[in-house]
Amino acid sequence: MNNKFANAINETIFALILFMAANFFVLKTITGLYWIFLPLYVVVNLFPTIARPRTRRLRTCAKGNALLREFLGSSALSVLLFILSFTRLLPIENMFSSPKCWVINTLLAILLEAIVFWNGMLRIFFSSEQLGIRTRVIAIICGMIPIVHLFVLGKMIRLVSDEITLENQKLITDEKRHEQRICATKYPILMVHGVFFRDFRYFNYWGRIPKALETNGARVFYGEHQSAAAVVTSGQEIAARILKIVAETGCDKVNIIAHSKGGLDCRCALHLAGVAEHVATLTTVSTPHRGCEFADYLLTKIPQAEQTAVANAYNTALQKLGDPNPDFLAAVNNLTASFCEQFNEKYPDVPGVLYQSIGSKLGKAGGGRFPLNFTYHLARYFDGANDGLVGEKSFPWGESFQMLTVNGTRGISHGDMIDLNRENIMEFDVREFYVQLVAKLKQSGY
Repeated sequence: MNNKFANAINETIFALILFMAANFFVLKTITGLYWIFLPLYVVVNLFPTIARPRTRRLRTCAKGNALLREFLGSSALSVLLFILSFTRLLPIENMFSSPKCWVINTLLAILLEAIVFWNGMLRIFFSSEQLGIRTRVIAIICGMIPIVHLFVLGKMIRLVSDEITLENQKLITDEKRHEQRICATKYPILMVHGVFFRDFRYFNYWGRIPKALETNGARVFYGEHQSAAAVVTSGQEIAARILKIVAETGCDKVNIIAHSKGGLDCRCALHLAGVAEHVATLTTVSTPHRGCEFADYLLTKIPQAEQTAVANAYNTALQKLGDPNPDFLAAVNNLTASFCEQFNEKYPDVPGVLYQSIGSKLGKAGGGRFPLNFTYHLARYFDGANDGLVGEKSFPWGESFQMLTVNGTRGISHGDMIDLNRENIMEFDVREFYVQLVAKLKQSGY
């Protein structure tokens, strides 16, 4: 609270300095001390805040955000000054004695305020991770629309402020518990992706989650299986991956965290020879254990020719990205409710392995990013409350089940559960959720 108050005082003083510097003839008329504020103007632009977040990126964000707040304050004061002076409510006789002086003062104020604005805007544009492409595009489009641009600017300032506060607090929290290594489990973590994605080197399927786990002591491995294939095929690939990890590290067992179809793939893998003995726990996240009824519907309504065309295009593209033998249609068919009913009978839980599950749900379609905002209504019609793809009733599996959502109408989507969009959600810190999930595995002896 003290830091917030100190920052507010600092930014108020700096906004006044900017206001003074931007109004040359007014200040000269009143005090004759204008030249004192020119070097102060430069200082404010270089060092606009006393806040010192932990990283260089966050410090750049903080400086940019402070400049934008100071810009709003000084601009509001400048507009008020001109209104009061123009209407003679504030008698400054010499200001309007010469139209030339009035024009020069106005142009100078606009120029100096613009410098402050762009100094701040460019800093947050190139350092913030939470503004997103959508907000940046909106800012560019609405930048020249009076009044509207102020609302957009206010939203950007709030987003960046929340980002700085959250990210800095996370760094502080991790520093305080660094020695505890709360995620240093007995067995390493194997993270298994869902359908239509791969474990790319430069774009992590799990977003910022693995780094958060490793920061707190976890050893993390990835499934490295194909993006789309039948459950049986993916299960064989994951089984081979488990045995390889065990052989290379001597870890004896792994704790699996699997998302979406990856949960079905892992359940299948546990039934292959010599695999279950090397798995301590299986945590499924957003997995359609009872399938998706809307998938059954689509596969019966979409003509076979169109299904084949889409599948061929996908398979060709993913072969170029590294999948040896992708099978789009097999993957989709294995997500249907009819398939999962048979699958559950054939692949029951393996004794000796802890099974647990996690699900989430959206409050409205708009809470999910594309394409989940489109599939939400379809999933809701067939499967009820859902996360944009999977119905609430399909998630539970194993000894325990946890259902996640947040207050309000947004909810938590299928993609949010793997930090797909790297978006900070109020009331749900996905990185800390996984840190605590793995910490509980450690506490339980896994």
